[in-house]
Amino acid sequence: MSTTSTVSAALVKDGTPSSAAAAAKRAARQRTALVWAGRIGLAAFIIGGWQAFTTWGIVDPFFFGQPSGIARRLVDLFQHGTEFGSFYSNIWTTIQEALAGFALGAVAGVIFGVALGQSRFLADVLGPYIKVVNAIPRIVLGSIFIVAFGIGVLPKILLAAVLVFFIVFFNAFQGVREVDRNILANAKVLGASQTQIIRHVTVPSALTWIIASLHSAFGFAIVGALVGEVLGAQSGLGLVIKTAQNQFDPNGVFATMLVISVIVLGAEWLISKLEHRLLSWRPPAPTEANSL
Repeated sequence: MSTTSTVSAALVKDGTPSSAAAAAKRAARQRTALVWAGRIGLAAFIIGGWQAFTTWGIVDPFFFGQPSGIARRLVDLFQHGTEFGSFYSNIWTTIQEALAGFALGAVAGVIFGVALGQSRFLADVLGPYIKVVNAIPRIVLGSIFIVAFGIGVLPKILLAAVLVFFIVFFNAFQGVREVDRNILANAKVLGASQTQIIRHVTVPSALTWIIASLHSAFGFAIVGALVGEVLGAQSGLGLVIKTAQNQFDPNGVFATMLVISVIVLGAEWLISKLEHRLLSWRPPAPTEANSL
C-alpha cells in the first residue's frame, strides 16, 4: 500500500489529524526499512556472487580479485601501511587535495557562472574560450600541471579544481539565466542596486542549480586528485592504486577503491545536509517528497 493510500485509510477510520500523521510516519519508516533491506540485499548478492564465482573458478581471482582477499588486503593496508607511508597518511593526502580543489573550483565556478549569466557581453566574449578549455582532455591538463609545478600537491589541486569548475560553472550560469525576469524587473523598480539584486534575487534563485552541481562535483574532485597522483606523486591513494596495478594486485586496487567510495559517500551525505540547510526556505517539490 502506498503512503497516500495509508494516510487516506487512517483519515477514513477516525478522521483525526494525529492518526493521519502517525500513519504517515509508519509508512515512512516502512519505506526506509524496505530501502535499506533492498540495498543490503543487493550488496550481499553482488559480493556473495563474486566470492562464489572466484571460488568455483568461473572468474579468475588473479585478474578480478576476491571479496575475502580484498578484506584481508584492506586490513593489511591499515595495519602495515604502504611503501609511501601509512595508509592513513595517503588517505589524508588525497582528501586534502580533493577538498582544496573542490573549494577552489566551486568558488570560481559560482563567481564566473553568476558574472557571465548576468552579462551577455562577457558570455559572448569568454564563452568560446571556456568551451575550448573544457574540451581539453583532463589527463593532458594533469600532465601539463605536473610538468609546470612538479609532483607535489599543487598539480592535483589544480586538476581537481578544473574538473569541479566546469560542473559548477555551467550549472550556475544556467541557474542565473533561469531567474524569473519579472522578479528582476520588480526589484529594479523598487530601487534595488545591482549588488542587492545579485545577493537577494539572482544567487538565491540559482542556488538550487548550484547545490545540485556540488553533489557530482566532489566526486570529480576526487577523480582529479587521483588522476594527478597516478601521473606523478609522492603519496596518495592514486599512487597506491598505481603501485597495486603494477604489482598485479587486484585486491589492493579494489581495497583502495572501497576506501574512495566511502569518502565520496561521506561527502555526499554532508552536501545533502548543507543542501537541506541552505534550501530550507524552499517548499519541497512533489517529486522530492519520497526521494532517497
